[in-house]
Amino acid sequence: MVCPLCNKRKAKRLCPARAESICTICCGTEREVTIDCPSECEYLIASREYDWERHDFDISKLPFPDTTISERFVREHEELVTFIDYAICGFAAEHRDMVDTDVLAALQTLAESYRTLASGIYYEKPLDLPLQRELVGKLKSAIADFRKDQTAHAGMTTLRDADIRDTLIFLTQFGATHNNGRPKGRAYLDHLRGFFAKDTFAKPTSLLVLP
Repeated sequence: MVCPLCNKRKAKRLCPARAESICTICCGTEREVTIDCPSECEYLIASREYDWERHDFDISKLPFPDTTISERFVREHEELVTFIDYAICGFAAEHRDMVDTDVLAALQTLAESYRTLASGIYYEKPLDLPLQRELVGKLKSAIADFRKDQTAHAGMTTLRDADIRDTLIFLTQFGATHNNGRPKGRAYLDHLRGFFAKDTFAKPTSLLVLP
């Protein structure tokens, strides 16, 4: 059987996204480009492991290259990091077309907004895509809920705007190191999902409630 994509080479590899066999070359070149690969595809998983082993990135080209978030900060704010991760994954479960570039755009925009607070002015760069704008709104609500939960449990919130800013910068930088640059790539999203139980996002769920 000839590959339905190139109409040249022999179709040897079953593509779960297309429910038909394609050639190995098209699998490699069209993966997460024109083919919307499911996260459980064995070839996608293997390719990500291969790419990560040979992964090399220039720190100076990461978002916010002038800012380094320490491991200690991340440990101290692990609950907030997890809360935001959960909100992202929950939103993605409701919007199956969301990809890594959408997540990164929303995180970076919100992080930049919190940076402007240092000057006493809150400015949010408008995003072109409705899905990205909606995700920004979801993250704002998640952060507000986190503060409310802190107040409810401790009688006050100790979370500073600077803490939120640095958490968002960390997640943006972390995401940039996992993003493979493919238009339909979800390597970062799948990595975030890996922090939670397997079936957590099988169906849309309510926002995580802190114990």
